[in-house]
Amino acid sequence: MTGSAPAPQLYTFEQMNLQVGMRVQLTTHRTLRPVQHFSTVVGWIRDEYLIVKIPLEQGNPIALREGDKLTLRVFSGVNVCSFSAVVERVLARPLFYVHVTFPVEIHGTNLRTAMRVKVDIPAQVMGSGGGEQAGFLANLSVSGALLESKKPLPEDENPVTVQFTLLTQPDNRQVMIATKASIRNVSVADAGGGGAEKFSYGLQFIDLEPAHYMMLQNLTYEALLGDRQKIV
Repeated sequence: MTGSAPAPQLYTFEQMNLQVGMRVQLTTHRTLRPVQHFSTVVGWIRDEYLIVKIPLEQGNPIALREGDKLTLRVFSGVNVCSFSAVVERVLARPLFYVHVTFPVEIHGTNLRTAMRVKVDIPAQVMGSGGGEQAGFLANLSVSGALLESKKPLPEDENPVTVQFTLLTQPDNRQVMIATKASIRNVSVADAGGGGAEKFSYGLQFIDLEPAHYMMLQNLTYEALLGDRQKIV
């Protein structure tokens, strides 16, 4: 990202666009140095409490006690929002949920839409005529992807169907994503070796399933908070 960071501002709960199943960053303050974990939103009762999964560390739930102070950060795909909370109730085995105070003061920062994350994911592209072309996704966002291929896609195939696999967190479960996409632009570059060419296609997703949208949103969020070098 370039330029100065946008100034934080106050957001309403609705502007935060919180969704069940959304990944959140949960920071504990029980030690001199705050410790960050990733968790998942389970649900909420408006103006009463928020329910989140107890984060796991090396396969075990972290220690949380009633009265612990937390900071939660949420990435909605456009905004990064943060708020303070206090643990109200811990539901251990077999649920591993925690009730925390409902957000009162939410600070948010607006980011550019469709922020892209660098990836290297094998993909298959299928045209309406049944032809199939292998390639790699070089970056991903909730709105589209950059596909790189050693061979050109058929010029008369648009839109296409792109298929790839993502790993969901925290259990690294493989989920196959297949969605229609419109080819928005194409470029050709020297792949460096015997005159070989590399074809790059800018794809815009069409009618991406809500569950898959959330997976891509979480991928962007975790890269934003954990490894900014992956942000395009």
